[in-house]
Amino acid sequence: MSSLSIDAGKIFHAHPYARVILERLTQAGFETVMIGGIVRDALRGQFEPDYEFVPDEVDIATAARPEEIRALFPETKILEVGEAFGVLLLLSPEGNPCEVATFRSESEYDGRWPSRIALVRRLEDDVRRRDLTVNGLAATIDGRVVDLIGGVDDLRSKTIRTIGDPDERLREDFLRILRVVRLACALDGHILPEVSEALRRHREGLRVISAERIRDELMRILQTPRATKGVQLLDGHGILELILPEVAACKGVPQPEKYHPEGDVYTHTLLALACADKIIRDPLMKLAVLLHDIGKPIALQKNNFEHAGAHEMIGEQMAANICRRLRLSVEEIKLIRFLVREHLRIGKFAEMGVGKQVALLRTHEEASISFEHPAQRFPYFTKLLSLMVCDCEASAHRSSGWMPVIRALIPLLHRLQELGQRERARKLLDGHDLIALGLQPGPRVREILEAVYEKIFSGEITTREAALAEARQWVK
Repeated sequence: MSSLSIDAGKIFHAHPYARVILERLTQAGFETVMIGGIVRDALRGQFEPDYEFVPDEVDIATAARPEEIRALFPETKILEVGEAFGVLLLLSPEGNPCEVATFRSESEYDGRWPSRIALVRRLEDDVRRRDLTVNGLAATIDGRVVDLIGGVDDLRSKTIRTIGDPDERLREDFLRILRVVRLACALDGHILPEVSEALRRHREGLRVISAERIRDELMRILQTPRATKGVQLLDGHGILELILPEVAACKGVPQPEKYHPEGDVYTHTLLALACADKIIRDPLMKLAVLLHDIGKPIALQKNNFEHAGAHEMIGEQMAANICRRLRLSVEEIKLIRFLVREHLRIGKFAEMGVGKQVALLRTHEEASISFEHPAQRFPYFTKLLSLMVCDCEASAHRSSGWMPVIRALIPLLHRLQELGQRERARKLLDGHDLIALGLQPGPRVREILEAVYEKIFSGEITTREAALAEARQWVK
């Protein structure tokens, strides 16, 4: 047992039913703990001043068997997500799920899943089959940390170490190769040399892992604030060429020094991603940054190595193929295609006619959202602008590339808001209504309309009935 404790109260405030589960199982005599990421991240909140601990989900492990858990929770709806593996999903009275897993040991792996599962009574047997020391930490209901594998010291020193032999742990599930990289990014940690060597030895094992599992781990890597470090680690261990060969192919691809003094396409891409790490959290957006120039190697070849014209169109198709390979959704593919295709065009935004500016801005507009929230109303354009900032900051353009777009965008948004307000006002009241009230056509119609519209714009009038009532007063 460690001398450390985590703030269990904060966890139970966010997940009150987790306390109920821990209390009932513990009082019944079954050793029961919170385990894995919830404990690791709670400790990070103590060790790292800049890290904000948010208890997203709680994993509970127990000595109780599935049938014993069911007997203790007769009133609870329980979903069988993996009872053969000793895993149940208990739903709180509010319908919130909480995963409870029986301690288990595993054997006879095929590089993806264990073929033999044994439910056990000892926490230590369960911990020993897990992947990394920082993921093998547990905590009791009162927050006392249980560290059986040196996870606390590794977390303090940000050391990425496997529990036991690295080769054995990676052979059990080759997806752990990507998890090692993800934890190195999340913790800003360093991978032990013996673990790093094992990553290289077993990287080909990723070929047997499903695209969906690879996608999920890749997106988690990109979601960290150190996605650039993640790509560099993937590349340094020979993994990038296996899962994103199109990005790896950008290495050594030259660019005009006038616009790209930073170096080749791959170097530029990493610099753009480094910028994204500072201003973007959406992993899908970071994937777009990573893919925005993948068309350059082929475009350069097609143009006799003179220029990379049309690389955005080539890149769009390549990006779509990558997204389909990773089993992204139709909507996600649509966004990635748009961002890769338009990442150059937005640079000409200030020079476009108003019609073209409006058309680009309103791509997949959410018209039901107020102009007071332009990022939500124009999500595609907002994301495109973020990509452009990263692209420009990673080249010679810097702010001279994206600032003119901002300058042109602000008055355009004001103009569209004004037009939107007038359109909404016209639906409540127009000149025909005033004439129907007995007013003669002429300048007075416009004067009264403007007066009523002012109250509509300010929010004083929100219905047609109120607009007509105000108009009657003016006509009298």
